[in-house]
Amino acid sequence: MTTSAPVRSWLPSYLLLALIWGNSFFFVMIGLESLTPAGVVFTRLLLGMVTMILISAVTRTAFPARRHWKAIFIVAIPMASLSWFLFAFSEQYISSALAGIINGVTPLTTLAAILVAFPEEKPTRRRIIGLLIGFVGVLVVVGVWQGLGGGTLLGIGACVVAVIGYGIAYPYTRRHLATGRADAVPPLAIATGLMVFATIQISPVVLVTGYSHDPVTWSVALSMLALGILGGGIAYILNFRLISRSDATTASTVTFAITVVAVISGALFLSEDITWNQPVGALIVIVGVSIAQGLLRKPRFAR
Repeated sequence: MTTSAPVRSWLPSYLLLALIWGNSFFFVMIGLESLTPAGVVFTRLLLGMVTMILISAVTRTAFPARRHWKAIFIVAIPMASLSWFLFAFSEQYISSALAGIINGVTPLTTLAAILVAFPEEKPTRRRIIGLLIGFVGVLVVVGVWQGLGGGTLLGIGACVVAVIGYGIAYPYTRRHLATGRADAVPPLAIATGLMVFATIQISPVVLVTGYSHDPVTWSVALSMLALGILGGGIAYILNFRLISRSDATTASTVTFAITVVAVISGALFLSEDITWNQPVGALIVIVGVSIAQGLLRKPRFAR
């Protein structure tokens, strides 16, 4: 990885972002002790929304103009309300570590979405090879040769749909909202609008499925505060700082660090069993993504 800025200028943001988002799967698992999946997501979004509104007020960042509301409302579904709900739902059946590992597939689904539905970037041989290697890694992660029970298969399927949503959301945001457009929306404004609309979207689901199934304990309350304020608010600021101080390729690799943190948190704090195929499969996915993104190339030797 090469960047124009010294490593020390962006490394703290990189590590802290990985720590916050990597532990989000752990916080979700704790939240499910008292809340329904919809209750976890609603609380996370509501706290994230309040945090982003306060940050926007302090930084004097205006809410997105009305002409951008439709695009932000659409992207809020796969980026937040639906995907976060699917991850929370999945952790009723699979470990937080496995959910975090599957989340690491996001760069692959993003690249696949770009190649299939967003022709701004043309497929190359290197990207196709990377996608195929990454797909093999996914198969290793889930241990397809072992056979999957109904609950496990349901949980893994929910995670896969969630990361497919992420994969569609990123290029959609770039096409309709991101920097480079004459009417580009500031990243902080996009994040604030996303939190507002996603909170609205999940509200009917909470009314239908309920908010909680047991009394809310202190551990659940603290986990939700961390998940909403840190994961939904502060993490966005760190992400924007990372992008501005490094480069897009470096920033995107934070997903790999998030996977590592998720596995460690699940093992240490939730005593989750980690089978050999999960880290091995995650490593294969990382290799595939790295090839697809051009981080791994054949060495060239001078003649």
